[in-house]
Amino acid sequence: MEAEAADGPAGGVEAALSCFSFNQDCTSLAIGTKAGYKLFSLSSVEQLDQVHGSNEIPDVYIVERLFSSSLVVVVSHTKPRQMNVYHFKKGTEICNYSYSSNILSIRLNRQRLLVCLEESIYIHNIKDMKLLKTILDIPANPTGLCALSINHSNSYVAYPGSLTTGEIVLYDGHSLKTVCTIAAHEGTLAAITFNASGSKLASASEKGTVIRVFSVPEGQKLYEFRRGMKRYVTISSLAFSMDSQFLCASSNTETVHIFKLEHLANSRPEEPSTWSGYMGKMFMAASNYLPAQVSDMMNQDRAFATGRLNFSGQKNICTLSTIQKLPRLLVASSDGHLYIYNLDPQDGGECVLIKTHRLLGSGTTEENKENDLRPSLPQSYAATVARPSASSASTVPGYSEDGGALRGEVIPEHEFATGPVCLDDENEFPPVSIRNP
Repeated sequence: MEAEAADGPAGGVEAALSCFSFNQDCTSLAIGTKAGYKLFSLSSVEQLDQVHGSNEIPDVYIVERLFSSSLVVVVSHTKPRQMNVYHFKKGTEICNYSYSSNILSIRLNRQRLLVCLEESIYIHNIKDMKLLKTILDIPANPTGLCALSINHSNSYVAYPGSLTTGEIVLYDGHSLKTVCTIAAHEGTLAAITFNASGSKLASASEKGTVIRVFSVPEGQKLYEFRRGMKRYVTISSLAFSMDSQFLCASSNTETVHIFKLEHLANSRPEEPSTWSGYMGKMFMAASNYLPAQVSDMMNQDRAFATGRLNFSGQKNICTLSTIQKLPRLLVASSDGHLYIYNLDPQDGGECVLIKTHRLLGSGTTEENKENDLRPSLPQSYAATVARPSASSASTVPGYSEDGGALRGEVIPEHEFATGPVCLDDENEFPPVSIRNP
């Protein structure tokens, strides 16, 4: 989940965040500023360790890290048509690509790297950066709205299919073919995201009142949640928990909503044993005879839990993660703060704010000690993005507990069209610059 922040900060902070994004398994936070970018580890509630920081590229407005690896993709306002791929641990540039217009967003998993322009999407093979497919003539997409499944075994892509309605095009990034088109909303899309396994897709329109979840690849509606009815809002982010049991949504209001993905009807007894249960059953039966719009509104599930922010109107993103073995709600805001809440997975309700971290400060956060204890790095760029071995501990199918970072199998050199790609020896891999792929 990634967001480009507003131009000016609120509350007079040291500097505005130009962008901020959580990595694919929510173990890391990346921020971009006028001065450069920083990467933080999210392994602790009390302490926010800075993994890496760079001032070599100013005015960064896109920064994406691949899981917990040393691979980071950066785009700057100084060269908005150029994507730079770095191995930050070695301080080397792997390659850079230039495109025909400004880059609006970037998504990546261990198989694909997605570059979204306003009217086209480029799909690269991340192991050798070959351009595999260019999706041309898509409806104008000025915000670069798109999603990529983090599960590289399917690599599904989703992007808007219409200028005027909430139509979603589901594309298979592996076979490079369109799968289906989903009529998700009446209004224009504002947010879309896949769950960790790539089996579900959540969406919200510009109205921001209803959030829907669809099956992948069938495109069938599974859930419908009502965020609110009183006013339209701008949904800024959607994120599933890693186990797909919860879905959170943040907006330009002071409330973050968390929905639980369960069919409540399955847990109800067939014959109500109380008067209130009987009336509830009669009420649901009556909805079958009401107009479709009214019936849908009655059947929509409300939020399971909420997180209260001390601000509204600021750009922010949210995610659900497990930190120190407990479920947490995380919210990063353009004012330069990270807010961490406790989430009660059983009873829901109001999430408790337990820690606020300042992301823009004196830079005294120490280097991530956990990284220093990890095994030495593999010798090839392919190993950085390759699938980890089957023996790795896994919290998401296909990934080790730390995202399979730098622990994959090495791809033989002959598989690279451009020769060996070596991150540990700059002489073996000179920088690559490719214009207008």
